[in-house]
Amino acid sequence: METAEIRRRWLRFFEEKGHVVVPSAPLLYDDPNLLFVNAGMVPFKPYFLGQETAPWKRATSVQKCVRTGDIEEVGKTSRHGTFFQMNGNFSFGDYFKADAIAFAWELLTTSQTGGGYGLDPSKLWATVYEDDDEAADLWTCLTEIPAERVVRRGKKDNYWHMGVAGPGGPCSEIFLDRGSDYGREGGPAVDEDRYMEIWNLVFMQYDLSAVRAKDDFDVAGELPSRNVDTGMGLERMATVLQGVDNLYEIDEVYPVIEAAAELAGKRYGEHSHHDAATSHPDDVRLRVVADHVRSSLMLIGDGVTPGNEGRGYVLRRMLRRAVRSMRLLGVDEPSLPVLLPISKDRMKASYPELERGFERISQIAYAEEVAFRRTLASGTTILDTAVEKVKSSGGHLLEGGQAFALHDTYGFPIDLTLEMAAEQGLEVDQEGFRRLMTEQRERAKADARAKKSGHGDTHAYRQLREQGPTEFRAYVELDTDSRVRGLLRGGELVPVAGQGEQVEVVLERTPFYAESGGQIADEGVITADGARLRVLDVQRPVKGLIVHRVEVLEGEVRVGQDVHASVDPEWRLSACQAHSGTHVVHAALRQVLGPTALQSGSYNKPGYLRLDFAWNSALSAATRSEVEEVANLAVRQDLPVSAMVMPLPKARELGALALFGETYDEDVRVVEIGGPWSRELCGGTHVQHSSQVGALSVTGESSVGSGVRRVEALVGMDALRYLGRERSLVAELATTLKARPEELPDRVSSLLARLKEAEREIQALHHQQVLASAGQIAAGAKDVFGVGFVRHDAGSGATTDDLRTLTLELRQRLGDDRPGVVAVAGVAKGRPVVIVATNQPARDWGVRAGELVKTAATTLGGGGGGKDDLAQGGGTDPSRIDAALADVEHAVGERVTAGR
Repeated sequence: METAEIRRRWLRFFEEKGHVVVPSAPLLYDDPNLLFVNAGMVPFKPYFLGQETAPWKRATSVQKCVRTGDIEEVGKTSRHGTFFQMNGNFSFGDYFKADAIAFAWELLTTSQTGGGYGLDPSKLWATVYEDDDEAADLWTCLTEIPAERVVRRGKKDNYWHMGVAGPGGPCSEIFLDRGSDYGREGGPAVDEDRYMEIWNLVFMQYDLSAVRAKDDFDVAGELPSRNVDTGMGLERMATVLQGVDNLYEIDEVYPVIEAAAELAGKRYGEHSHHDAATSHPDDVRLRVVADHVRSSLMLIGDGVTPGNEGRGYVLRRMLRRAVRSMRLLGVDEPSLPVLLPISKDRMKASYPELERGFERISQIAYAEEVAFRRTLASGTTILDTAVEKVKSSGGHLLEGGQAFALHDTYGFPIDLTLEMAAEQGLEVDQEGFRRLMTEQRERAKADARAKKSGHGDTHAYRQLREQGPTEFRAYVELDTDSRVRGLLRGGELVPVAGQGEQVEVVLERTPFYAESGGQIADEGVITADGARLRVLDVQRPVKGLIVHRVEVLEGEVRVGQDVHASVDPEWRLSACQAHSGTHVVHAALRQVLGPTALQSGSYNKPGYLRLDFAWNSALSAATRSEVEEVANLAVRQDLPVSAMVMPLPKARELGALALFGETYDEDVRVVEIGGPWSRELCGGTHVQHSSQVGALSVTGESSVGSGVRRVEALVGMDALRYLGRERSLVAELATTLKARPEELPDRVSSLLARLKEAEREIQALHHQQVLASAGQIAAGAKDVFGVGFVRHDAGSGATTDDLRTLTLELRQRLGDDRPGVVAVAGVAKGRPVVIVATNQPARDWGVRAGELVKTAATTLGGGGGGKDDLAQGGGTDPSRIDAALADVEHAVGERVTAGR
C-alpha cells in the first residue's frame, strides 16, 4: 500500500467518525519554542493549553514534521529521520479512552478491502501507564489483545506532558511484532526493534502544577475537560504495510536511494541486513542523501531558505550533508538536479503544491549545491595548507581547533577533513574537535534557554483573554474611546501604574495595529483623566488579545479606567504607504521576472520596505529600473485597493498569494490592488488607492542566501527626500568636475582610466628603481662555504611583486658558474614577506628554496613554501626580518656542510 494511500485511508476513516479534517500546518510554525513543527499536536497546542477554544470537538490531520536533534544519527539506525509525517486524531472534551482505543483497533485490524490497514491482531501489543487500570481493562475488553500482551510501564515510557506546567496524562502505545528476524521475543520492554511502536494514544486528564523531569512532576488535579491526542507515524506504518525493513525503503524515500546509488555506481543493501546499525558506510551515506533530499524539498516548499542561523542553517546543513555524502560516494558532479525531482514526484501525491512550486524550490536547492561545491574547493585549499604546516614541523596530528575552524567557519564537514587528512598520512584530533563542538552546543542550548518564552509566561494574558477578545478597530479608525481591561508589570497583573513606569496595557477595544505580517506596530498615545501614556509597541501574545507596551508620561492609569486611544496619523499613513508599497513591488517583481519570484519574507515601517523573494542571481541595473518603473506606473494608475474576508479555500481559488511559513485561519483577509494584478493574503493596513503610496524608489538589491534576493525601497516623503539627496549629490559632483549631470558617467570613467594609467606609470618607475639597485646588491654577495649568498632587506613600501622581481634579477646576476642563493625580505601591506631563490648548481648541492623559506617564515611567526628554485613565505613580526635572513644564511651553511 503506497504511503499516500495510507494517508488517505487515515483521513477518510476519522472523517467518517465525525472528525473535521484539518490541513497540515506549515513546517515553519509560529511558536517561539520551536524551529519547526516537530509533532502532530503542535498546531493544536493552544487548545490543549486552554489559550483558545477549539472550533471543533473532534479533529484529524496528517502533519508534516521535522526533527533535527539526532541529525548525526540519520542513516545509521532504522529509527532516525529528519522529515516525517504524523497521523493524528484529537478530541477536545469529547470522547476519551474507550473511543480512542476502539478507533485505533478498528482502523488497524479492518481488512484492506474494508478500508483499513489489515494488520494481524495476533501481532499487536499494547503498553499502558503502570497505574492506568482503566486503559488496561479497555484493551482487553474492546480488542482481541489478551492481558499478557498489555504491558504496564513507568512514567518515562508511558506518561506525557509538555515539559512545563499544564496538561498531562497517561499514554498508551501500540506495538507490532515484526518477527524473530528483527530481535528477541518478549514484548516491547525487551526489544523495540522487533516490537515496533506504530501508534501512541495520549489521554490528557490532569493539570500538572510543576514539571522537573520526564518522570518528576506534581499533579494539581483533574482537568475541567479531558482531551485525546494520538499520533501514528505514517512512515512507520508504510514500512509495515510495504514489507520493508526501515523507513528509508518505503516508496516515498527509496527511489532517491536507487538513483543516488546508480549515480555512484553502488548497490544499496549489498552488505547490509535488517539492522541499519550494522550497515556498510556506503548504505549509510545513501540513506542520508535520501532523507536529507526529501527534508530539504519539504522545508523549501514551506518557505525556508538556506542561511547561517536558525531554520536556514538547519536547511543548509541538510543540503550540504546530502551533497557531501554524494561526494564521499564518489560523485563529483552536481547531484541534486537528478535527485530532487525524483523526491518531488514521490511526494506530490500528498502535497500537490510541490509540483506547482518546484521551479522556485529547485532554484534554491541547486544554487546551494553550487555554492557548497565552491566551499569544498576553498576548504580543500585551507586544509592542504594546514596539513602542509603540520607535516613540515614533523607532526602527524591535525589539531582539533583547526578541524573545528574548517567546520564552523567554512562549513567544511569533519568526515571530509578526516578522509583528506588520512590521504596525506595525518590523523585528526577528533577528541579536541568533539570537545569544541560540545562547547558550542552547550552555548547554543544556554542561549536557547535564556531566550525561551515558556508557556507559563502567557498565564496572565490568558486570564485577560478569557474576558473576550480585544475589539480591533485599526482598519476603520485612528481614535477610539475604550476602557482599561488590564495592566501588567513584568508579566504580573497590577491594579495601577504611575508616572515614569513602563507597563503593558490591555484595552477593551483599540485602533492600534499590533505588529504582524512584517508590519511594525503603530505609535500614538492613550489619554485619560489626568493621565497620558505613550505607546511604544503593540503585540498579540495570545490570539485575540492585543497588548500595548506604554510609558506613563503623566498621571496614573488604573484598571477599569475610561481612556481615549489615538494613533499618530502621520505614522499610520506612512506605514500604510510602506505596506501597500510592498505589495506593489512584489507584483512588479512577478510581472518583470515571472511567477517564480515569490515573496519569502518582508518588513515594512513608515517610509521604508524590504522584500525577500526567490531568485538565483543579482538583478541587473536595467532589470532593477524596470521593476521600479512598473511599480511607479501602478502607483500612477491610481489602482483601487480593497480588502475582503473569505474562506481560505476561496482565497486560494482566486489565486491569492500567501506568505511562506504563515499559518492562516479558516477565514482570511485578501488585499487586492488593481484586482488580480496584486492579490495577497494580508492582515496589514493599507492605503485606499495606489496613488497614495506616493513616490517609490528602489534603493538596494542584495543576496540574503542561496536562491533568495532582497529588494529595499523607500516610499512617500522618504522616497522624495532620498531622491532630493541624490539630486544634490549629482549637482555637487557636476560642479566639482565642471560637467553637466548627463556627462558625469563619461567624465568619471575618464578620470578613473587616467588614474589607473598614472598608477601603472608609477609602478613601472618603482620597478625600474628596484632593478637599478640590483647590481649593487649582487656585488655584495657573501661566500657561504662555497655558495654565493645574497641577503637584502628592502624595508617597507615595496609590493610582493617588487620583491619577487628583485629576487629573480639578483639570481640572474649571480649566474650559474657556482652555487647561488638569494634571500630578499620586506614589509608589504604591513606584514613581513620573504622570498628565496636558488640557481641550478645550488640545487645540485641539495640547497632548496622551499626549505629555506620555511626557516625564515618560522622566525617571522608565520609559514610558507614553494618549489626548490623559488619559494615565498610570510609572518606577523616585521622586527624579525634581519634575524630571519640570518637564519636563512645559517641554514645554507648547515645544508652545504652536511652534504660534504
